[in-house]
This record gives sequence, C-alpha cells and structure tokens, in this order.
Amino acid sequence: MSLSVVELFTIGIGPSSSHTVGPMRAGARFVERLRKAELLDRVARVEAHLYGSLALTGKGHGTDKAVLLGLEGELPESVDIDSVPVRLERIRQTHCLHLGGTREIPFEEKRDLLFHRLESLPEHPNGLRFFAYDGSGTELLSRTYYSIGGGFVVNEGDARRDTLNADQRALSFPYKTGDDLLRMGKDSGLSISEMTLRNESAWRSEQETRASLLKVWHAMQGCVERGCHAEGTLPGGLKVQRRAPGLYRELTSKPEVALQDPLTALDWVSLWAMAVNEENAAGGRVVTAPTNGAAGILPATMHYLCRVLRVTDEDKIVRFLLTAGAIGLLYKLNASISGAEVGCQGEVGVACSMAAAALCEAQGGTVPQVENAAEIGMEHNLGLTCDPVGGLVQVPCIERNAMGAVKAIHAARLALHGDGTHRVSLDKVIATMRQTGADMSTKYKETSRGGLAVNVTEC
Repeated sequence: MSLSVVELFTIGIGPSSSHTVGPMRAGARFVERLRKAELLDRVARVEAHLYGSLALTGKGHGTDKAVLLGLEGELPESVDIDSVPVRLERIRQTHCLHLGGTREIPFEEKRDLLFHRLESLPEHPNGLRFFAYDGSGTELLSRTYYSIGGGFVVNEGDARRDTLNADQRALSFPYKTGDDLLRMGKDSGLSISEMTLRNESAWRSEQETRASLLKVWHAMQGCVERGCHAEGTLPGGLKVQRRAPGLYRELTSKPEVALQDPLTALDWVSLWAMAVNEENAAGGRVVTAPTNGAAGILPATMHYLCRVLRVTDEDKIVRFLLTAGAIGLLYKLNASISGAEVGCQGEVGVACSMAAAALCEAQGGTVPQVENAAEIGMEHNLGLTCDPVGGLVQVPCIERNAMGAVKAIHAARLALHGDGTHRVSLDKVIATMRQTGADMSTKYKETSRGGLAVNVTEC
C-alpha cells in the first residue's frame, strides 16, 4: 500500500468530491502546468471540456463553478467559501477570468466551458480536457485529467494504471488486502490502527500524523455544528428544506424522550449525518470521507462514539480515523470509491464499511472482528445505485448518509457479538462490489438518467 490514509480525508468544499473537489484541483493543476512551462503570460484563451458523468450531472454538482475557481488558481482546501458567489458573479458579469489569479483573459462560459453529455473519455467516466491558446489561436498546451473519486485527480494514462503502487517507499506493514491485515495483526499482535500508524511514519512523524487527523476531526465537528443551526432552502431548484436544525431543536427541547425511547440515540446519529450532508449540498466546508456524497457517515459515527458511548480520548479519535482510513484504502486499491464508476455502493457503502470497522476497534474489537464489521458494512450496501435527483447531492443522498451511519453502528455491534469468524471475507465483498459496479447499468452511476432521478419530478 503506497497511499497515506491522511490523503483520504481532505478538508474541502461541497457538494461532490469527484465533481467539485476533483475538477477544481484539475483546473488548478492545468494552470500550474502552464506556469511551469512558462506559458502563462502568453495565454489569451482557455477552454474546459467535461465528459461523461461530469457533463451529465456537472451543473447540479457545481462542476462548472469548480472549474472556474480552479482556473483562477484556487484549491478546495483553501478557497474562501464565503467569497465564491461574488467571484462567480464577477466572472460571469465581466466575461473575464483571472487565470492563476494573476492574468486576466476573456472567458465566455457558453463558448469556453463545454459539456459533452453524449461522450465519455476512455479511462474513467469523470473526464476533463483543458486547452490553452495564444492570441493567434495557436494551441499552447492541452491536458486530460480524470477525477477518480474522493477528490483524487490523475493524468491521462493513469486512471487505469496501478498508480497506488507507483510509490515504492518502504512500509512497516505493506498490506494490500483484508487477509493481509488479518495475517499481520495475528503475527504482530497489533491492531489495525497501530499497524496503520506505523505505516504513516513513511510520510511524516507520528506527532504530525496525529495532528493532521485531529484537524480532520475538528473540521468534522465544525461541519456538524454549522449544519445543526443553518436554516433555509438548499440551492439547486429542488427546494429541499434543511431538516437538521428542526430535528436538533426537537431533540434538545425534549431530552426526557430518551428515557422513554431507547432508539433516540439513533435520531441523534441521523441528525449528525444529515447536518453534514446538508452543509455539503449547500457548498459548505466538509471533510471528504472518503467522498463528499458520503461525508456524513464517519462524523455521525464518531459523534456517536463520543456523545453516546462517552469515548472522548483523543488517542481513540486518532485510532478511529486510522482504522477507517486503512479500510478505505483497501477499497480504493482493489475496487473504487467513485459513484460514477461503481454507483453509491462505492461512496455510502465504503463509508459505512470504514465507519463500522473503526467503531468496532474503538470499542475493543479484535482485528478479525474489525474485518468482520467492515465486511458487514459493505455486504448490505451491495448494488446501491447513484441516482441523484436533478444531479444534486440532496435526494436521496442526505437521508442515505443517515441510513449509512445507522448501518455502520449495527455492523459494529454484530461483529462485536461474534469472535470474528464469518463466511464472507472482506476481500470477497470488495471483489463483489467491484464486479457489481462493472455490471451495473451506466444510467445508475451518477448520470441522473435512472432510478429516482427519472421517477421523481424535480419541481
């Protein structure tokens, strides 16, 4: 395994890791390539072309806005989200783009930002192409990128290549499969989080890893807090009302209900998940975990750990994220976390599997029990389609995160009641998820051409 778990948890913006975060990074990468080639000062015009799922659901996912901001040199982890509406209005009113934040060039959105809805690029459903021209119309540079899920962007030729193994740095526990984790855990006597923490030393010190993961946790907490209090209607035309603030008021105003209904704790879990995904749908600051469409599941499960189970030790928080990240890497290496490639089983399903495993270890689960929890979390999300109504990360995505978080809790509990012995291995269920995604009709993979997207009236 040659990818740090820290890379799975990006503090960025909504509503989509593959359709917003990735395209913004691609635009910024293209500008940086122009700068390194000393071509930036010669650019008179740029074109951006979106293909496949990016074209089909790009408007609803904010891909157009992300590309514009990326071409202006912004990155999702650092862009001032409060300034975004004003900047987009300026670009569209003046018909000018500040390329790389420095060079002003004309930009006509209808001419220079093109959606190829009937065409896909060969390596992945989320393809982008950028072209730069000089004043005479001569092409200076062109690049093709693929947004492969979770905010990860690769160059042309890399989307189908085993890029995760390109980095040959030595790891203490170089696992590639769930079986590797089981074997190494048995041989070493270490937990999954302990093995993963030692692997992270190949990139940074233990102190730095802990600080990075705690920063992720604090960002998740901030997102939940904002989502619990932000009133109003979500953007995009569906007129979906934010429900988290009302649910928050209901739960806090009648605490005695919890004495009568033991399932009130699950209402809180649903609240925490929905608060995050409503923030995501509004384009707010969220943590990709492992995608934006599934960003509410890990925070909700972690809040359950801290608020319901009363586990607040920062070491347990760090180990939760290390365990979740280790399981997420198995999916990224052996299958996919892209809804456009394998459906929502690769987003909500993977997040559920990650959260179940992490919660199991945080409650004292053994490595076999943790592997079992991860397997249960995915097994009961197999075949989950990605069919966002109106191309927006709202219906069914927001409620789906609440359900995914509740499933993760049940998966962890089931695993803890066993001894880790089970019939279907995590590796088998990951392989099945990959095969199911390959067999799934394209219309059910983030195109808004199947499922709820065509059976629910948008307005």
